[in-house]
Amino acid sequence: MGLGYIGLPTAIIAAMNGVKVTGVDINPAVVTKTNSGELHIIEPGLGEKLREVIASGALHATTAPEVSDAYFMVVPTPFKGNHQPDISFVEAATRAVIPLLKEGDLYVIESTSPVGTTELMAELIYRERPELAGKIYIAYCPERVLPGNVIYELVHNDRVIGGIDEASTQKAIEFYAQFVKGELHPTNARTAELCKLTENSSRDVQIAFANELSLICDKAGINVWDLIRLANKHPRVNILQPGCGVGGHCIAVDPYFITSAFPEESHLIADARNINNYKAKWCAEKIINAMLRFEIEHGRKPVVAMMGVAFKPDIDDLRESPAKAIISKVMQSGNNTEILVVEPNVKEHNVFKLTPYREAYEKADIVAFLTAHTPFKELAWNDSKVILDFCGIFKR
Repeated sequence: MGLGYIGLPTAIIAAMNGVKVTGVDINPAVVTKTNSGELHIIEPGLGEKLREVIASGALHATTAPEVSDAYFMVVPTPFKGNHQPDISFVEAATRAVIPLLKEGDLYVIESTSPVGTTELMAELIYRERPELAGKIYIAYCPERVLPGNVIYELVHNDRVIGGIDEASTQKAIEFYAQFVKGELHPTNARTAELCKLTENSSRDVQIAFANELSLICDKAGINVWDLIRLANKHPRVNILQPGCGVGGHCIAVDPYFITSAFPEESHLIADARNINNYKAKWCAEKIINAMLRFEIEHGRKPVVAMMGVAFKPDIDDLRESPAKAIISKVMQSGNNTEILVVEPNVKEHNVFKLTPYREAYEKADIVAFLTAHTPFKELAWNDSKVILDFCGIFKR
């Protein structure tokens, strides 16, 4: 249930390993593309594998679920106002399969979820189908893959699998063992749910440390890239690289699932979220101030290039992207300033008019690097431009 950045690759990998898969998505365009062997996401090497499993009949896509033996919820879990988790997509996907469930079936949630979600969905299933109580297997198994390397990591990464009971855990392990070569770690559903949230919250805290260092270094007149490089010479120090914030549907979202449920206990996690959110606002202010200085010094408005919209390098995923928020804020304050938006991994955007990266770099007076896409690293430093390198393209 869900053919997005995780659901589609998972469906393809399972189909390649002898599992007959029905991929379900509520977006008809996604279903049509999938059935024609065309990817609707960017993921190296996945297109060829999709065409193979579509041609063999191991995978087909549809907008409605079909009777199966195992059902996997791989749908979004965004947050609502005040950063409250929204599990309505998981519930909707669950309700869609409830009429199809039969004794012996396996039901698994892969979507990042608040602690207790698997138990809530079990209660929903048994409330609607009381005759199935204790006769189906229900578990939680979060993904932990890196966009751009999904094919390898879906197979080789370890997985944490937690059932609502021991039998459910083992049934889910049996399924994943068909295509996962990494170790399968059994636990209970609540621990598995919190494990996923913990992993991404930990990374958010580590990134927040790097971003806070960048703020300190800017004020102290120190090159943060040099500082981190030297500090990492210590055998037990491994500081990450700063950026213009944190985006994506995992690291920028998952910590709120903890802070909303445990507000009195999650101070460090909450502070890290605030730092990373502030970094994006700080970057926007830096760009706006550079625009004002340029206009005062040159008597005209600058041309500004905003380099990168995706939330991380070399992908097309714009979800929760700090770059997108920065661009919007700068545009709102631009007063008719010409702002060139660059995203080499996206053909078009419904809000921003996109410009090729070389053209934007040549034309711009002020260049703000927001995402460290590989093509940007081919560009040469130009002393005639105001370059704001928030993601370490030149590390200057």
